[in-house]
Amino acid sequence: MAGPGPLSRFWEWGKNIVCVGRNYADHVREMRGAPPREPLLFLKPSSAYAPPGSPARLPAYCRCLHHELELGVVLGRRARAVPEAAAMRCVAGYALGLDMTARDVQDACREQGLPWTLAKGFSGSCPVSAFVPRERVPDPHALRLWLRVNGELRQQGETAAMIFSVPFLISYISRIITLEEGDLILTGTPSGVGPVAHGDEMEAGIEGVVGMRVKVERSAH
Repeated sequence: MAGPGPLSRFWEWGKNIVCVGRNYADHVREMRGAPPREPLLFLKPSSAYAPPGSPARLPAYCRCLHHELELGVVLGRRARAVPEAAAMRCVAGYALGLDMTARDVQDACREQGLPWTLAKGFSGSCPVSAFVPRERVPDPHALRLWLRVNGELRQQGETAAMIFSVPFLISYISRIITLEEGDLILTGTPSGVGPVAHGDEMEAGIEGVVGMRVKVERSAH
């Protein structure tokens, strides 16, 4: 992979996409799960990125693809065992992200006690918006997220409702995984996740900050 480049194009060279599951209580309820006592983490490969203007991929083996709208945190420096009080110094900026999930595959993996890689890590499973410098977001816990599919409002949520805050997540993750400049943390999705099909158009935004449009395209493999 190429060395560090401009943070405005973090998806071209960032190494890690660290995702947080069950970080909104309303989403935990809709998925019939138990509230986590500590963050639930999983990874996507960097090949999962779908940069601005690129489609979200519907893999050939998936019969039920779901959208999950998330606030993404872009790291601006290396972070290893960072104290929570110092964690926000590691943030370069933000992006809107979609954690596209092969829900039928994920359900099968859960039943068999298997990892979620097939459901979460496929190519084109992480569409992202343009980079937003941290100066434009004084408080990442005071944002409104929304997503429409073919014009229908599907998801909306307030980042104030996160179970685990951004600095807590950075500190927690950095004690387990050394985070690098350009890495992305997806901080969890509010309720309203649901299915999309080939040809659908998703429009999403952080109100007053950034927006994105993403089409869904079936992959040949």
